[in-house]
Amino acid sequence: MRKEDKQVVPGQRGAARRSAPGRAGETPATDNRATYRTHSAEERFHYWFDTTLTRGTAALCGWLALVCLALVVPVSTVLAWTDRHTPASLGARIAAVWRNTGQTMRLGGEVGPPLRVALSVLLALIALFYVSTLVSLITTGLTDRLIALNRGHARILESGHTVVLGWSEQIPTVVSELVAARTDRRRVVAVLADRDKPAMEEDLRATVGPTGRTRLVCRSGRPTDPVALARVSPATADCVLVLPRDHPRDDAEVVKTLLSLSAAVGEADPVRVVAAVRDDRHLSAARLAGGPRATVLDMDDLAARLLVDCVRQPGLSLVHQELLDFAGHEFHTVREPGLPGRTFDEAARACPVSTAVGLVHGDGTVTLNPPRTTRIRADDTLLVIAEDERSTRLSATPAPHDPTALTHAPPDPPGRPERVLLLGWNRRAPRIAAQLARHTPPGSALDVVAEPRTATLTGIRAVTEAVGAHLTVLHRPGDPTLRGTTDALDLTRYDAVIVLGPDRRPGRADPDDRTLVTLLHLRARQQDSGRRVPVVTEMTDDRNRLIAPPAPGADFVVSGRLIGLLMTQISQNPHLTAVFEELLAPDGNTLHLHPASHYVRTGRTASFASVAVSAARQGACAIGYRSHTRATTAPDGGLRINPPKAHVRYWHPEDEIVIIARENASFGTVSEVGCPP
Repeated sequence: MRKEDKQVVPGQRGAARRSAPGRAGETPATDNRATYRTHSAEERFHYWFDTTLTRGTAALCGWLALVCLALVVPVSTVLAWTDRHTPASLGARIAAVWRNTGQTMRLGGEVGPPLRVALSVLLALIALFYVSTLVSLITTGLTDRLIALNRGHARILESGHTVVLGWSEQIPTVVSELVAARTDRRRVVAVLADRDKPAMEEDLRATVGPTGRTRLVCRSGRPTDPVALARVSPATADCVLVLPRDHPRDDAEVVKTLLSLSAAVGEADPVRVVAAVRDDRHLSAARLAGGPRATVLDMDDLAARLLVDCVRQPGLSLVHQELLDFAGHEFHTVREPGLPGRTFDEAARACPVSTAVGLVHGDGTVTLNPPRTTRIRADDTLLVIAEDERSTRLSATPAPHDPTALTHAPPDPPGRPERVLLLGWNRRAPRIAAQLARHTPPGSALDVVAEPRTATLTGIRAVTEAVGAHLTVLHRPGDPTLRGTTDALDLTRYDAVIVLGPDRRPGRADPDDRTLVTLLHLRARQQDSGRRVPVVTEMTDDRNRLIAPPAPGADFVVSGRLIGLLMTQISQNPHLTAVFEELLAPDGNTLHLHPASHYVRTGRTASFASVAVSAARQGACAIGYRSHTRATTAPDGGLRINPPKAHVRYWHPEDEIVIIARENASFGTVSEVGCPP
């Protein structure tokens, strides 16, 4: 044996033979057979089976027939030989075996001359081929139809339904609120997004839960494609909601979706649209693309307004939450035959279980908190806060009130300079500074604790100089989570604290992670100082709000959820666009939390009708109250919106009344109202 043959490793014997030079009388076939013999019987069977499957339908049918015969013939033989009624002759028993085999395999089973048997087998094969082909065609058609439906490419034929375009963080909020909206008819909600239909349905089942009388329909496709838009029949929809994308740079997709919607529906009969963008640079383009019946919201601007409102009036986030969702009491429009000719004060006092807050005129304009002597015209509609539209019924006799319980608010003290601390930085910070500059008294200051960035400080200064120079901006370089260089920061010098997380960016951590760390350090510092400062926190995920460190009187603004709630409210009632625009405007009729002593004598019992009458005499609409004793323990923060007028309770000196009023509210409200200790 040659030397190289001795060096072959046992596991490499086949490879060594193939690579070795050929010897006399040895052919490649001999080497292949030697290699083939090294495989196990199981491997050879699997290889033979795979090869058989690749030979086509004829081979498969042949092998199937042989396998069936191998099983049927022995069993038929046993049956024929054990049957007492079968003649004992060999021919008769063979005929019985053939008859059982033919009937089992649907081959006719005829006996007699060979020609008759052959013709019966031929007819049986023709029938078998026809039936199997028919079954295959039906199965294939049903399978293709089910696959098409599972892909979400089928068109829905509905009218009066609600269409939701896109998939973002607002989708659970929007769909949940549409399901919760109380209506007298079955509702259909169609969702079109560039995702798989089963994945969308599974996510909605997990986040929304039971839908009751509402039917959810999901379709796959890009909302920017007019062909895909036709799958949800937007032309016959009651309203179309275009959800904002998760990043401002994707606002161009919202504009393209609105353009595609106009192309799919047509400009002759536009559909009502509610959309939102994150960056105001795309706001005008989105409104032009949406057309005259489109409402386009600026998310960053609304978030900044909500944050500043909560800074001015701690606890106001609970009021916004209550008015925006469908779980409690919200805005409704009511048209009653007995309204025209009455004054607004008479109509308001005639609502025992709802609260009248304004009028919707025939031209679509809205007047919040009109003068009490305003006469209601025939084309006016009453704007109320109620549990639903059916709960507002005018009463012939107003709810009685106690004149001895009424008081008057003291004169507003002159606004004193306030100091606000801003922890963190994102793209909404300049808007927050601009809103603060519109409301703060002269001499107020805004301290920003953020990483040293020249663009940050320059941006804030540019905004504040544009709206007013009475707000001083001081940049304190440091860690906004109150670690490191900010250890010497004295929180007792501030009247309010705003906590902002960084902008959401792909591939980076959740912005709420740093916000939660900041709140932990902030609570520890407040406990050490013994003085609680009102804290307003912006969050991106409402689930993180539930695990945030508990702090009495703290406000959380989940901008994405609130925008989703606002979009859903406007989709159900288009007049609410003007209502919320005025409520969040820097001037006009806005929401306020005032001490109960401004409207009713505290330390005694009185009905809410007395509070409403006292507020009306002072030019305000009282819509609810916040209980001091339940503010720190109840999940709702002690807030109750739209209590019945006959509701009687004990009024604590530190209770607060929720009102809608035209008031030049300043930062003095923070010190005046404060938070319950």
